[in-house]
Amino acid sequence: MSKILNLLPLLLLPLMVFLASCKNQTTKVVNTEAAKLTKNPDWAKDAVIYEVNTRQFTEEGTFNAFAQHLPRLKDLGVDILWFMPIHPIGEENRKGSLGSYYSIKDYTAVNPEFGTLEDFKALVAQAHEMGFKVILDWVANHTAFDHEWATTHPEWYNRNENGDIVSPFDWTDVADLDYDNNPELWDAMIAEMKFWLKEADIDGFRCDVAGMVPLAFWERARKELDEVKPVFMLAEDEGVVALTNYAFGANYGWEVHHIFNKMAKGENSIADLWAYLKKTDSIFEPDVFRMTFTSNHDENSWNGTVFERMGDAAPAFAVLSYTIPGFPLIYNGQEAGLNKRLEFFEKDQIDWHNPEGESFKQLYTKLNQIKKDNPALWNAGHGGKMTKISTNIPDKVMAFNRELENNRVAVYINMTAEAQNVIVTNKPDYGTYMDLLSDNELQISSTTTLEIPAWSYLVLKAIQ
Repeated sequence: MSKILNLLPLLLLPLMVFLASCKNQTTKVVNTEAAKLTKNPDWAKDAVIYEVNTRQFTEEGTFNAFAQHLPRLKDLGVDILWFMPIHPIGEENRKGSLGSYYSIKDYTAVNPEFGTLEDFKALVAQAHEMGFKVILDWVANHTAFDHEWATTHPEWYNRNENGDIVSPFDWTDVADLDYDNNPELWDAMIAEMKFWLKEADIDGFRCDVAGMVPLAFWERARKELDEVKPVFMLAEDEGVVALTNYAFGANYGWEVHHIFNKMAKGENSIADLWAYLKKTDSIFEPDVFRMTFTSNHDENSWNGTVFERMGDAAPAFAVLSYTIPGFPLIYNGQEAGLNKRLEFFEKDQIDWHNPEGESFKQLYTKLNQIKKDNPALWNAGHGGKMTKISTNIPDKVMAFNRELENNRVAVYINMTAEAQNVIVTNKPDYGTYMDLLSDNELQISSTTTLEIPAWSYLVLKAIQ
């Protein structure tokens, strides 16, 4: 969940997920015809997504300053630039001095803190010229209290017995929209989304707390947006499976992220991870992109940096997020070893000169190249199926293959804080391999012992 999770008691989180799911039950429609349509544009099949926090990205905190980083991001190898909300922020009930990006005052304007609409359009055009795709963070569930709709259409909002507009949960800087009784709201919100496709030529949306907005709205929105241009749609949701029937081609892997955090602390096991993968295979269609990540704006600001949550295991889980079936995310600054929680309601610039960051730049650059070069690792159903590799220590080393046609990638990740000696016990996994991280060749046979240091890994390509 976005915005102000630091204010929510942890015990409320399960309730929030439950209520968000319940809100959709009355409108949960499985559109069988829509489900047959393409969920994701073809260009996304091997894409890596990169989250941009414009305010904190540079000293200036502007689109123009961010644009200077495009060549570096191109070299890093990312494909989709996801911009956190760029709209003017509400002043009524504002959090902190600058407010939350998710308190939207005007959906068709740009936060002057970041620049102008023309600046953003120029940035999108430059990104497109360099081969990037651009998506916007879209907040459909609520607005700022000083959005003009609160005055012109107060009936579009949920209100208490006194007629006062209310907030969802205790997100006190935002006003909760009522989709159940206001078809005109649907028209207006879809028109605002179309504005950015037509005016700025963006390529899609990451939709905040998507499960709290009716499914029927999203399916209608997707149909109308695709009529403007084929869009990439990412839902910040995991519990409302029907969202991925058609409206969204990608959603969040929140559960696997929490499993990662617990595995790093020894609280979850490799068996728990395999159980999760089996479960999601049975729930989601193969073409649904399940976004995998070790950090994002919520995790970084509210729950801690990757080093707070994962310690020395952070690189291992980065490798895991790229190699299991999914759709990997980099939160801005991770490639520089981001080692602080970025303030959410204040200016707090990313440190791009962390002396320990070079190893993460090299790792992410290499992982992005490996993903592109190996179709077996492409996103969701575009990549190869994941199968276990039998070893002598399956409870300590996560070992698996991804294979598609003549491309097979074998992954071994030591999920412990101690060095492990791995013996492969399945004859079909013997053979000659190229270590894709070191470019060294190695042989695996019944007499081979793979010595894998603590929280380290091997990503191997079978040589045919």
